[in-house]
Amino acid sequence: MQKTIDLFYKFLELLLIFLLSGMALMVFVNVVLRYAFNSGLTVSDEMSRYFFVWLTFIGAVVTFREYGHLGVETLVALLGRSGRIVCMILTNLVIVLCSAIFFWGTWNQLPINASMAAPVTGLSMAWVYGIGFFTGAGCTLIALGRLVRLLTGRVSEDEIAAFAGENLTIEQLAERT
Repeated sequence: MQKTIDLFYKFLELLLIFLLSGMALMVFVNVVLRYAFNSGLTVSDEMSRYFFVWLTFIGAVVTFREYGHLGVETLVALLGRSGRIVCMILTNLVIVLCSAIFFWGTWNQLPINASMAAPVTGLSMAWVYGIGFFTGAGCTLIALGRLVRLLTGRVSEDEIAAFAGENLTIEQLAERT
């Protein structure tokens, strides 16, 4: 099961590379066309914005899994193992709540977004803003998984250290389960 999850995140990392590369390429080509040939591709402006939105929200899930988000570890670093676990539980409960609200908000907004089309591509705006489903569900599932490991005592020392802001390699984080 863990290998399947790791493959999924490798796919997401490749997707992020594709999105960033596509965004940079579209903007570069458009700049060259505008300055050298006095023309441009209108679709590149719109798609590069959408790629940026998708890049940001997919990257948020990948970063959350790797404990890469900005955190305030000043208090947590002073606590022992038990205090860190309590803070992890509370933090993950808040994250589950916020991510579930984000998912629910995306769900409620979907009919409005689906009824609108992008001005240039005609793409349904549900495809653009629908990435909130992935981010809300992804962060909720990761946080719930962490809560289960915390409450069943299966959390690793590396994971606790990563939460406290101690520098760990990605390999050490991957071995946490």
